[in-house]
Amino acid sequence: MKRTFIALAVAGLAASSFAATESDVDNSFSPYKGGFPTLPGLTPGVVITKANVEQFKAAFDPGLFDMVKAGWVEIKVGKSSDFPQPKPYIEATRKNLNKAKLGAKNGELEGFIAGRPFPEEPKESDPRAGEKLAWNYKYGVNYGDSGSIYPFYWRYRNAATGQIERTIKFQFNFLNFMHRTEQAPIPEVTPNPAKMFRAIYAKVFEPQDLKNTQLLIQRFEDDTKLDDAYLSLGFQRRVRRLATGQTTDAFLGSDMMIEDFEGYNGRISDMKWAYKGTKNILVPFFNHNEQKLTDEYKEPDGYKFVDFHGKGNCMPNVTYQLRKAYVLEATPVNPNHPMSKKVMYLDAQTMYPGRAVIYDRKGQLWKNFTIGKSHPDHHLPANKGSDISLDDSFSQVDMQAMHCTTGQFKVHIDAKLNPPGLFSVQNMRGGD
Repeated sequence: MKRTFIALAVAGLAASSFAATESDVDNSFSPYKGGFPTLPGLTPGVVITKANVEQFKAAFDPGLFDMVKAGWVEIKVGKSSDFPQPKPYIEATRKNLNKAKLGAKNGELEGFIAGRPFPEEPKESDPRAGEKLAWNYKYGVNYGDSGSIYPFYWRYRNAATGQIERTIKFQFNFLNFMHRTEQAPIPEVTPNPAKMFRAIYAKVFEPQDLKNTQLLIQRFEDDTKLDDAYLSLGFQRRVRRLATGQTTDAFLGSDMMIEDFEGYNGRISDMKWAYKGTKNILVPFFNHNEQKLTDEYKEPDGYKFVDFHGKGNCMPNVTYQLRKAYVLEATPVNPNHPMSKKVMYLDAQTMYPGRAVIYDRKGQLWKNFTIGKSHPDHHLPANKGSDISLDDSFSQVDMQAMHCTTGQFKVHIDAKLNPPGLFSVQNMRGGD
C-alpha cells in the first residue's frame, strides 16, 4: 500500500511538471513563427540525388536516405510553408488545456474532451512522452470531423520493372462520432450507444472481380476495447467479421496492412510508444496544384492526380519541405506481429506522418511509407479555407520483395458525403 501511494505521488508530480501552458499551445500550432528550419545548401529547387545526398543526410530519415542513396528516387526541394490547423480545433485545445491525463496503463486516457490532448513540447525526460504523441496523433485533425476520398486509385507495381499489376478504384469515408469541433453536430453524433470514436468505410468500384468489396472499421472511445472490423467481398455477398490478426495481413493483396491506413490505424494500446527526439527532415508537404500532375485519369471537374516516378514508379513525384518532426517509435505488444517496429515522423504542426519506416521481425528495414500532404488552399476549390492538410498520395514500398503499392487521392471535405448510417453493418448488407 505504501509503495502504491509513493508511485502515485511520483506520477502526480511528474504530470504536474509537464503541465502545458498557453505558450505551448501557440508553439504547437505555430512552430514556424520564428522561421522555418534550414540546412546549408538546401534551398527550393535543389534536386537531391545519389550523387549529393550525403551532403544533406541530416535532413533525411534513414529509410528515405537509403532509397536516394541507392538511386531509387530523386527528391526535389520545395519552399517550406505553413499548414495551419482549423481554428475551432485550436480553440478546443486552449479551452481544454491540461484536462487530458494519461491513465495508469498504456491506452488509458482520462478527462479528454476535444482538441490536441498534449500540446506541450515532448521531453526526453518524460518516460511517457511517446504515448502522449500517440494520443495527439489519434485525436489529430487529418480529415477533420469527416472526409471522403473519391476516386482513390491504388496500384500494385513491380518495383524492379515498373509493371502495373493491378489498379483498384476505391471510395473511402471517415467520420468522427465523438470529440467533434467543426461540423454539426458538436461535440458528438447521437445516438451513439456503442460509444464509437471513429469509423472508416471503404468500397471498391473496380476491377470487376473485386467490385462491391466493402470494409468497415469501428473504433471505440475505450482504446482498450478491440475494434470491430467487417469485410464484405463483392462476389460472396455476405458480411463477415475480421479476426484481430487480419488487420496485419496484406489488404486485398497489396503491400498495405489495414493497420497501416493513414500512417497508423490501430489502437494506442496495441503498441509501446517511445519518443526518440525531434528532427528536421524532408517530408512531402506541398501545394497540389503546383505539382507535376498526370493526365491519365479524366475527372469531370478537370481535377488531376499526383504522378509517380523513381524506381518502378513507386514514389510520388512531388516536392519535399524541410519540417520539424517528432520521431515516434511504435513497438507491437503482440510478439507475433509481422513487424518489430514502426518509426513515424510526426509533423510537429499537423501531428501526422509524412514519412514512416517499418522494420521486419529481424529488425531489418522492410517498408518505406510515404504520405504526401497538400495544402487545402491549393487543391479542390471546395476544400479551400478548411485548414485541413489533405492526404494527396501514398507509397508503400516493400524494399525486400521489390514491390510497391501506390495511391492517388481526390479528397472532399464535405459533411454531406459522410452520413452516420454509411458506417454501419446494415449499410454493408444493403449496398451493392
